[in-house]
Amino acid sequence: MPAAVAVASAETAMLPSYLNRRDVLDLARLAAPVALSRMSFMLMGLTDAVVLARHAPGQLPFVLNAFLPVGVAMGFGLGLVIGVQVITAELAGAGRDLETGRIVRRGLVVALLYGIASAAACALVAGPLLRWLGFDEAFTVPTARCTRILAYGLPAHMLFSACASYLEALRRPLVVTAIGAVAVIANLGLDLFLVPEYGAAGVAWATSLSRYGMALVALAVVARSTPALVWGGTPTPGEFARQNSVGLGAGLANIAEWGSFNLTHVIATLVSIDAGALWGLTVQMMGSVFMIYVGLGSATSVRVAERFGRGDRQGVADASRLGLVAALVVGAVMAATVWSARGWLAVIGLNAEGQPDGARLAPLLARLLAAGALVTLFDGLQGVASMALRAREVIWAPTAIHVASYAIVMVPLCWWLALGDGPGRGQGVWGVLVGVAVASVLAGVLQAVLLEWYTRGGGPDPSSRG
Repeated sequence: MPAAVAVASAETAMLPSYLNRRDVLDLARLAAPVALSRMSFMLMGLTDAVVLARHAPGQLPFVLNAFLPVGVAMGFGLGLVIGVQVITAELAGAGRDLETGRIVRRGLVVALLYGIASAAACALVAGPLLRWLGFDEAFTVPTARCTRILAYGLPAHMLFSACASYLEALRRPLVVTAIGAVAVIANLGLDLFLVPEYGAAGVAWATSLSRYGMALVALAVVARSTPALVWGGTPTPGEFARQNSVGLGAGLANIAEWGSFNLTHVIATLVSIDAGALWGLTVQMMGSVFMIYVGLGSATSVRVAERFGRGDRQGVADASRLGLVAALVVGAVMAATVWSARGWLAVIGLNAEGQPDGARLAPLLARLLAAGALVTLFDGLQGVASMALRAREVIWAPTAIHVASYAIVMVPLCWWLALGDGPGRGQGVWGVLVGVAVASVLAGVLQAVLLEWYTRGGGPDPSSRG
């Protein structure tokens, strides 16, 4: 036995300091519930599609395109509340848990005000935006109606997101997961009740009502089981400004990424109706896989911010590197899984969306899913790296990478490759995928390199906060 222990100790000593059982398990315990809670939104979308395909299959495009302005608003809003998570985790890491109430209270006020403003903006621009993109009135009117109904749920979505960020920063992600699971069931029940009579509008109402239920439950949990209502403690200088700047940077990055991905739906639909459907299903798969990376990124962000808050430089480096390694390993596993199941996933996806020509489209969708799975490896890498950077309050450099990669590179490249004339252009849906792949590789590599530069000593020293 002593010899076996000695061998195990020697093997452990050969590994980097961050690859130890305790930290790996800690990351997994935080990441898995967050990934599952974010997956609840994807499951809601899937149940919406299945119920709508059964009762009103021709109306599915109304809901998908209704998310064009709402999705951008949600993306900025989700980034905006990241500051709640980062500053709360910093205080908790420094042993000041009871002072975190002021962080979430501020966050809830910002979330509510933004939710109301974004809802009004989405309702106003819905129709004009669709007409500007070239859609006719037969498509614009029902789609704009769905947009307005979805916009009504934005204040509730923002309140829930602020509560979720706070609970996860306090290492209570299972509560968020439970709320999400109940919401999926409630959303399905509302779909079955509303969709037969109201079609796509019924899906939109089910989504908004589910979000209000999630918000009310999350607010009650935060009020009863956290220091949210505890007053006291002295804010550090510039604390509120730091909270908002972290959120603003993340929000702008999300606008660049989410808005650009929404525009790829428009580009694919301009290629053909079939191309739009195939690309929508491909992005749905990529989004589902990305939720796993969101879990890893959120867990990494909390672990980095805790160590940053107590001035532990080596701890910040170890938490950052473990997040990147986990993203690469999980990405490889998920890519292999989707690759091996691509045929089955294609058939299931086409059947769920009610595609009448599924037999012809399934082989092409299977190839798109396989290629898209490889792209998610880099998309996930940039997601985890950028969240780790913001956890140590590096804000604008990762934001610039997001904007450059997705808004400046991806959208024009997708358009050029999918719809342009000349050699190498006019590739249709494959052109969209290639454009997304180039942007994802660029963002993933640059964010990972930037994080490693800070980890090696670039930028301010975290120990100065100790």
